[in-house]
Amino acid sequence: MRLRPILMTSLAFTLGVVPLLIASGASAETQHAIGTSVFDGMIIGTIPAIFFVPVFYFNVITMVEKITRKKT
Repeated sequence: MRLRPILMTSLAFTLGVVPLLIASGASAETQHAIGTSVFDGMIIGTIPAIFFVPVFYFNVITMVEKITRKKT
């Protein structure tokens, strides 16, 4: 499984929005709202993706193999 690249990409993207989280000055409220949404979404979205994507991949491959066996 490609765990390390997934975590590195998610971490880099998440850290990239930290300036939006700590913004101050004009339109800081808007930047903070966007930063919070993106930051939380990446954290919350990465964890299930690590587990569910391999499960879905396995299920799809298994279904394709069953279908191809029935045709032959």
